[in-house]
Amino acid sequence: MSHTGDMSNVWFGQGVADDGEFRLCGNAQGKRMIELGIPPLPQAVAPNAITLALAGAKAIVVEPSGERIGKLRAAAEHAEVSVECHQGELADLGFATSASIDLVLAAHTLDHVDDLQRLLRQVHRVLRTQAPFVVALTHPVAAMFDSGVDAPVRRYGAPGARSLSDLFMNIERSNFHIDVIHELPLLAHRDAITPSVLLFRARKLGV
Repeated sequence: MSHTGDMSNVWFGQGVADDGEFRLCGNAQGKRMIELGIPPLPQAVAPNAITLALAGAKAIVVEPSGERIGKLRAAAEHAEVSVECHQGELADLGFATSASIDLVLAAHTLDHVDDLQRLLRQVHRVLRTQAPFVVALTHPVAAMFDSGVDAPVRRYGAPGARSLSDLFMNIERSNFHIDVIHELPLLAHRDAITPSVLLFRARKLGV
């Protein structure tokens, strides 16, 4: 199978632009890439891990649900690609040696992670220096309103609903540098009151 390295179809959320517009994930050809979790996807959207594999990456997934892993394996077989699957919590990255991963991607799977610091430490450990950690999640402000986002309404900064300051301070304190931030509106509602998705890229500092 011919691979181009292109990952423009990486999905960042229901109704928002994909990586074809933002180009945060880089070229996949020959790279080792981890997706943290398997989000529920619209029927017509391929799982990101399969997009990575089709682009030529060594695609790896960590996911707590055996059922979702089973569905992903079936989809990968149908797409004629290989995806390495590990069932466990998102921070369970012990299978990966230090500084061996070229990209970690989390699309709508970090919203309810309890121990974010542990996860960030593990992501930092496995990434190569300056390699990207790309995250998409429900925008904390959008979570306050009925804005078309498939998530419960939550008061800003309430327990279980991180504020932007909490999120970014945790990331910076874990020795990452955030170099790109986008606040994405729904494509069908460019004049929406709030953005729907918070998308950012953080790069690993240090070793």
